[in-house]
Amino acid sequence: MNMKKTLALGLLSLTIGAAAHAAKIQGTGSSFAYPAYTAWSKVYYGDTNNQVNYTPTGSGSGIKEVTARHVDFGGSDKPLKTSSLAKAGLVQFPTAIGAVTFAYNVEGVSGLKLSEAAISGIMLGKVTKWNDPVITADNAGLVLPNEDILFVHRSDKSGTTFAFTYYLSKMNKEWRKTIGAKKLVAWPSENRVAGKGNFGVATAIKNNAFSIGYVDYADAKKNGLDMAVIENREKMFVKPEPATFEAAAVYADLDPKKDFYANIAYPPKGYPVVTATFALVPQKSENSKEVIKFFEYALTKKNNLIEEVGYVALPDAVIKKIQAYWVEKGLK
Repeated sequence: MNMKKTLALGLLSLTIGAAAHAAKIQGTGSSFAYPAYTAWSKVYYGDTNNQVNYTPTGSGSGIKEVTARHVDFGGSDKPLKTSSLAKAGLVQFPTAIGAVTFAYNVEGVSGLKLSEAAISGIMLGKVTKWNDPVITADNAGLVLPNEDILFVHRSDKSGTTFAFTYYLSKMNKEWRKTIGAKKLVAWPSENRVAGKGNFGVATAIKNNAFSIGYVDYADAKKNGLDMAVIENREKMFVKPEPATFEAAAVYADLDPKKDFYANIAYPPKGYPVVTATFALVPQKSENSKEVIKFFEYALTKKNNLIEEVGYVALPDAVIKKIQAYWVEKGLK
């Protein structure tokens, strides 16, 4: 055999060997987390040749599919309590912090301010017109039309819906007593349409005049939607932007002893509708350690990458807690 053939066979052998050792993991769930996981998986593949395929199907689906072991990990913005994790044989840890915005589509209206009274009124179906006095009171410089408000919400079981309604429950007593925090809600508003996933809600807002809905910051930003400036717990109007998300994120009680179970919405300061998004991983499964390798790469090497798509990166102190948690659970 000549030298050229020997080299060619050697290179082919190396290529096959590399392909054989390349990992391929599947995840599904939270559409809120999708832009972050997409950004991370692209660079991870480029650096390691390992594939991470993540499908945004909603947090409810993510929990269901990973519990059934149909995927290697699930994404959820609604954290599970330790008892539920133990029953399903799962571990849970946060991967990023983001925000839920009030995106709207009213031509010629920019910088809309929404007070807690206005938000509560719209969500409870009591404020139905854009020029309702409760809205115009804080928007003296804007001409608001005498048009019906079209409310856009999620159609699927959603962690974003849970985070949003958790905020509403903390902020408004009537909402807390009559509806509460849920992944799927019977919305009081009569004039409404539904979208699947955060991207579905964002698209519906973009395509419907006089609409407003709750959608994650990353999807609202990507679609060029106007986002309301909203009243927070300090009774200050705050813009949805990374600085106000960070001011709120410091109040996240992410404790490994509770499997990082935490709901951040309605913090004392900063933007009032923030949430962590979580990865759910089987404690004992063929690909679980490969999933952890991906998230360790993401959180330690490319953590700031997700800030470009609208998230707050987890602090180093929290990442160290997550790494110790993986060791404790036998995944590292």
